[in-house]
Amino acid sequence: MSQATMGTKSTAAPPKRDEPGRPGQIRRFARQWDIQLMVWPGLLLVLVFSYFPMYGILTAFMDYNVFTGADIFANPWVGFKHFEAFFNAPNFDTIMRNTLVISFLKFAIGFPAPILLALMLNEVRHMAFKRVVQTITYLPHFMSWVIVGGLVMSLLSTENGSVNILLESVGAIDEPINFLSIKEYFWAILVSTNVWKDIGFNSIVYLAAIAAVDPHLYEAADIDGASKFKQIYLVTLPTIMPVITVFMILAIGSFLNAGFEDILILAQNPSLRPVSDVIDTYTFRIGLQNQKYSYAVAVGLFKAVVSVAMLYAANRIARRWGNSLW
Repeated sequence: MSQATMGTKSTAAPPKRDEPGRPGQIRRFARQWDIQLMVWPGLLLVLVFSYFPMYGILTAFMDYNVFTGADIFANPWVGFKHFEAFFNAPNFDTIMRNTLVISFLKFAIGFPAPILLALMLNEVRHMAFKRVVQTITYLPHFMSWVIVGGLVMSLLSTENGSVNILLESVGAIDEPINFLSIKEYFWAILVSTNVWKDIGFNSIVYLAAIAAVDPHLYEAADIDGASKFKQIYLVTLPTIMPVITVFMILAIGSFLNAGFEDILILAQNPSLRPVSDVIDTYTFRIGLQNQKYSYAVAVGLFKAVVSVAMLYAANRIARRWGNSLW
């Protein structure tokens, strides 16, 4: 072999990757038919129930008449009339205050609660006790709000309610208190019930993230003399921070979802409306009960736009810390 031949580098072009639309992509798609079968039903449900009905948002800018049916373009356009009516509504300030306060309380108390529970369960070494606690804390999540609301009403009832009986037995009160008719108690009852219902189920993700922490990190911290609290603060929390950040972004994006089923069930007393009426309950009352469909759609669209803006802002801020959704 000559030196010229030996010194010459190979000029063969690297194999081309399959580009979209080529037969290789089609064959790869066919090989993954079982995976595609799992993906497409979920995608179809999202398209049918989330994207196809989005044309109905246009009714927020119309005076929609239910007798026009699906032909929404037969209704007259009114621009931002319904948005202005909502912003100028007499109870607009009350609705926004209740929505923001309840959402903030649920976020400030309900978001860190499952993280704390996961951290505590991770330190439990008696597996039987750990399983019992996990089961007890998971179960309320699978109960409907009708059942949970009935349970809360029974506990707080003035007739044989466990809470009133306990307070009377210790001398804290002289006569039963109707907690669900007093405005000052409603936010505390609502938030504590939500935390009790979802704390166990929401802790599953954080328990899985904690289980993935490298045990050598704990061993190194223990050798350096770090206590359990310092190990949690210096090892566990920084390691699971990406998971916490992602769920925090999602929670901020749904910040205006102050609640619907829980408020609708627990706030049946009309005297609680000044502290319980939020965007979702207001939309339900105006849209379905009063049949102001365009007005209700406008209120819902306002809430959706604000939620998307908050989600985008939270993601931008989280991106500076190195963890974000996109």
